[in-house]
Amino acid sequence: MSNIFRDLLKKIGSGVHTGENLTRQEAEIAMQMMLQEEATPAQIGAFLIAHRIKRPTPDELAGILDAYDRIGPKLDVTNLPFEKPATVLGTPYDGRSRTVPVTPITVLILAAVGVPVIMHGGDCMPTKYGVPLIEIWQKLGVDFAALSLVQIQQFLEKTGLGFIYLPKHFPTANNLVPYRDQIGKRPPLATAELIWSPCVGRVHVIAGFVHPPTEERFQTTLPMRGINYYTTIKGLEGSCDLACSRTAIIGMGNPSDPHTLERLLLNPRDYDFNPKDVAFESTEQAIEQIKTVLQGNSCELMDAAVLNGGFYLWRCGVCEDLKAGFSQAKAMLMEGQVLEKLKELHEEFQPLRILAN
Repeated sequence: MSNIFRDLLKKIGSGVHTGENLTRQEAEIAMQMMLQEEATPAQIGAFLIAHRIKRPTPDELAGILDAYDRIGPKLDVTNLPFEKPATVLGTPYDGRSRTVPVTPITVLILAAVGVPVIMHGGDCMPTKYGVPLIEIWQKLGVDFAALSLVQIQQFLEKTGLGFIYLPKHFPTANNLVPYRDQIGKRPPLATAELIWSPCVGRVHVIAGFVHPPTEERFQTTLPMRGINYYTTIKGLEGSCDLACSRTAIIGMGNPSDPHTLERLLLNPRDYDFNPKDVAFESTEQAIEQIKTVLQGNSCELMDAAVLNGGFYLWRCGVCEDLKAGFSQAKAMLMEGQVLEKLKELHEEFQPLRILAN
């Protein structure tokens, strides 16, 4: 048992009257001790549920991410052969279970126009046990889980896409996954993951959220970590996907002024999108819908793909306004440019997979 960790646990677990928040440095120490299993399983479980009940502060989130930076994997985005900064997508690791995701389509649209994208996550995970991003990519023919970190870096440099897969690239973090099931709740780690940037170099962090207090924490934590170019999305199931069924609440950090946040309320009906989100029925149904869109064929998921693709083309600096973004996203899908990008991924992936095996 670690007495150091026990003292940190006592600070956050002593209740509303005598409990205290951790400093950034203390949160980093606690996270490092959990990752390296210097704390006992009982201490780790107690810490995660106590921290969940207390709720993390921006200093604590920053400390958690400091530990991730110290111990975890990193992709170098400083010299990528693309004009735009790398975009990091913060998507809940426990996946999607109520709505069909369009995230992979959005990623392909961005990569096809030279916006590199970094994703991260693991396998099917508590507490939702939804379909994870890694599984969708596998069913689209790109198995990031099969590649080493060095190969992911090579793939990123060639295609503009990278994926940090926890079980292979950050196993110490993946070892904490069973605690999520055992405590029955998402721990604050799940909040930190949404704004984790496993990169060296300038990035644009996009993070989904559900509850307004989470967005407020992001707006404080990200500048503390030196990230001023960020976008927060009240997305579907906490993801980065904009909903068709309601006005999107979007926050946009100003790269030149860390204290300025621009608020955008985007109503899909103002742009004649179908005001309906596509319900998730099964992984097979979701993959079929995604493939139909990529083939440029009409289906109920097409509006969501155009809405999200167009918004992110604008937000990432490719298009001058939202209307132009929506037009370009639709044209790219209908004319086969996005499908060609997926074929390029297949071509670049196969030689790496052979080497990995």
